[in-house]
Amino acid sequence: MIKLGMLDFDSSHSVEFTKRLNHVDCPEEQWVNGAKVVIACPGESKMSPERIPGFRDKIKSYGVPLVDKPTDMIGKVDGMLIESVDGSVHLERARPFLEAGIPCYVDKPFTCSVDDARKLIDLSEKKKLPIFSSSSLRYVPELVEYLNSPAHGKVVGCVSYGPASESLQNPGLFNYGIHAIEVLYAVMGPGCVRVSSTHEKGTDMATGTWKDGRIASIRGIRSGRSGFGVMIFTDKEIKPLTLPTNNIYRELLKRIVSMFETGKAPLAPAETLEIMAFIESANTSGANHGAPVEVKI
Repeated sequence: MIKLGMLDFDSSHSVEFTKRLNHVDCPEEQWVNGAKVVIACPGESKMSPERIPGFRDKIKSYGVPLVDKPTDMIGKVDGMLIESVDGSVHLERARPFLEAGIPCYVDKPFTCSVDDARKLIDLSEKKKLPIFSSSSLRYVPELVEYLNSPAHGKVVGCVSYGPASESLQNPGLFNYGIHAIEVLYAVMGPGCVRVSSTHEKGTDMATGTWKDGRIASIRGIRSGRSGFGVMIFTDKEIKPLTLPTNNIYRELLKRIVSMFETGKAPLAPAETLEIMAFIESANTSGANHGAPVEVKI
């Protein structure tokens, strides 16, 4: 059994992940085996401090011992779940554990800058530790099944969409827009070289050009009806997929546990770094009337 620590309780993921890993307060069909949250630290938050007390009480009710200082978990765990909803603090949150030789799952957004993302990845490589970050939407079973089937032919483009609420701590598409962008990359793979984005009060529309000439877009929704989905264009068909969220935490946790068991991240850190660069470029373009911006890693 992999012993996991958890840091920061300002995201609902802190509760949802503990339920599934510790087999409490959720249906058996949602249980994930192989790891358990054995200790946790509520932490602090500039973004959603009001959520911490309720989530702390819930996790405490599941029998998870709590500590006041994050470093009190070092020496007691095999891996860490970094759960702050604020991506701008992930480097400082994860660094002490990586330096102590503890692999980390870092919740979305991985960071809020390419610079921070590179520092985290460089540190994990220096310590020869796996590191992983992903939106749970990347592992929607219907999407995974479709992409794993050779019958659809070559993917030539897509339009991904989802909610894109904004936050000062997670600027622009680093906040909730990360979900639609993760889906975009699940479909397209890495290799985007340029982004042009239109930013309006109710919508972000970012279009990327890949080095092989393919084009794909994300629509970040802040007004009108919202939901998660993607339209996939292949050389054989046009496939619309609505992305249900009922099993996304279970499926993501399976990949997280696999990383801690095998020592290999299910998603290459280089792709996560490119996603941070895509968002950084999209935010810059959106602030400059859609001027194209190179994706620099």
